[in-house]
Amino acid sequence: MATNRPLPAVTIDPAARTVRVGERTLPFADPEAFALVSELWIQAGWDVKHVYTFSWMGRPIIQLPEDLLRLQELIYEVKPDVVLETGIAHGGSLVFYASLLKAMGHGRVVGVDVEIRPANKAALDAHELRPLITAIEGDAIAPETVARVRGTIADGERVLLILDSKHTRDHVAAELRAYADLVPAGSAIVVADGIMRDVVGAPRTSPEWAHDNPVSAVDAFLAERPEFERIAPPRGFDESLGAAAATYFRDGWLRRTR
Repeated sequence: MATNRPLPAVTIDPAARTVRVGERTLPFADPEAFALVSELWIQAGWDVKHVYTFSWMGRPIIQLPEDLLRLQELIYEVKPDVVLETGIAHGGSLVFYASLLKAMGHGRVVGVDVEIRPANKAALDAHELRPLITAIEGDAIAPETVARVRGTIADGERVLLILDSKHTRDHVAAELRAYADLVPAGSAIVVADGIMRDVVGAPRTSPEWAHDNPVSAVDAFLAERPEFERIAPPRGFDESLGAAAATYFRDGWLRRTR
């Protein structure tokens, strides 16, 4: 559900199990009601930094649990040789991917960040999953960094790409140009934090985010690269009545089809 602030006025009546928006009253079982309440939850969660409350195997991981579960479904489906992620932060996401690949018995992780802080580097180096992780320090779009990253990937290896570093339109566009060709048909690219477009006016945001955001870069990329298509967040199982996705990765799930 793509939105921009301000959101519509919504009244939730738990006793009646209804959501009122405008002149309409929707039962909780209506997918639109769930989408509206989910959007309010996402927006309120942004304001209180809810996403900063999770860790994975000892390392902070600044992602929504639903996004992590959808990523897990995608990784299990693609079965990549390499999960390549730009943006390391505390290292929790690298550990998350490594734990999945270890459980699957195949694959490794390559992470890139412009700065790997000493405390985070030390914690990663001490982690039991460190043998599955290659961490590269450098600007993800600098030619020398791109060359180092590409040097870690052998010909024919199946790469799944996740972009979660600097979230400006130009930087994400440059990352897509630098690394998209590593992704073979059937694999995918996940571009994080399209939510930026939809939280303008909230704490820790900028008015420029309305146009300077990862979704703008993805839109331009898809217009130039027809071998990629936008997909919904993966659901290997769905017996819902049409429940909306509660995701920060708005419009950022891409599949290479050829």
